[in-house]
Amino acid sequence: MKLVIVGCNPSESSVRAGHYYAGRGNLFWPMLYEAGVVPEPFDYPDDRRIIEFGIGLTDLVKKPTKGVEELTREDFAEGRIVLSQKLGEFTPHVVAFNGKIVYEQFAQRKCNYGLQKVNLYGAQVYVLPSTSGQNARGKSDRLKHFRKLAQLVERTQNVRDSHPG
Repeated sequence: MKLVIVGCNPSESSVRAGHYYAGRGNLFWPMLYEAGVVPEPFDYPDDRRIIEFGIGLTDLVKKPTKGVEELTREDFAEGRIVLSQKLGEFTPHVVAFNGKIVYEQFAQRKCNYGLQKVNLYGAQVYVLPSTSGQNARGKSDRLKHFRKLAQLVERTQNVRDSHPG
């Protein structure tokens, strides 16, 4: 697995639709394509196709809410355990957190956007600005980070390809 993208928790609209990032105003799917993370455009109804590109999707917390403020410390604590187990099992090359709050709740420390100094289960870690429609950051800033993520995934893949086994 080249990349695992970790969201905070599903929105109620995503749960109703039965797909990741199905909320109106969420820029996740167009951002993946525009930045070059995936080679072709698709949207949430086709989210299962993401695995074709060596990409997995998950959430830190599986409980759907209207907003992150509805999540408890216990929700995040349980999510840390489950996510750690998943990352240990799937050993992706890169783990991207879709939003600072997601990484900060997982790592239990503050962070900046971009590549982190610490690895997780051998994976490089990148913190993206959230694609949520509730995020006030501009699209160009988010796109810049998604492009850097695409470059990181490509570099990581090239290094692994040139050093097999």
